[in-house]
Amino acid sequence: MFDTLGLALVIGVGGTALLDLWNWLLNKLIRQPLPPWHLVGRWFSGLPKGRLVHRQGIASSPAIVGELAIGWIMHYVVGVSFALALLLVWGDGWALAPTFGPALIVGLVTVGAGWFILQPGMGVGVACSGAPNPSLARMNNVVGHIVFALGMYLAARLITAG
Repeated sequence: MFDTLGLALVIGVGGTALLDLWNWLLNKLIRQPLPPWHLVGRWFSGLPKGRLVHRQGIASSPAIVGELAIGWIMHYVVGVSFALALLLVWGDGWALAPTFGPALIVGLVTVGAGWFILQPGMGVGVACSGAPNPSLARMNNVVGHIVFALGMYLAARLITAG
């Protein structure tokens, strides 16, 4: 039916889309700011030029043409990559009989990508240590990745239902 990459695409997009819905709901219900995908796009745009870290903060770096689109695209590419990692560890069979545990493990492990790569690279420090409210930012990161895990699990369940 699906090969590993096809499964990863469906599962990763499903998880990422649920995370986006979660962020949108938080924005509407409690006015939590939406993720700054344009800044994520700016960060990814700097990587081919050797710019991994923006010490003064990514917002002070010059804007890049198309950075918002780049940020959104990379957000989904990363989500699909994490789903691919799930399938490489647990096998395609997981997608045919999904359980929440493996998705949760991947969701929680991937918090580290934000805490130790993206956030320091964007100038916010390790685990948002330089954010205005680091504890709140960390909590949002963990909860968001749990929502992502739930989305991957539900997407896999939809595959098996179809």
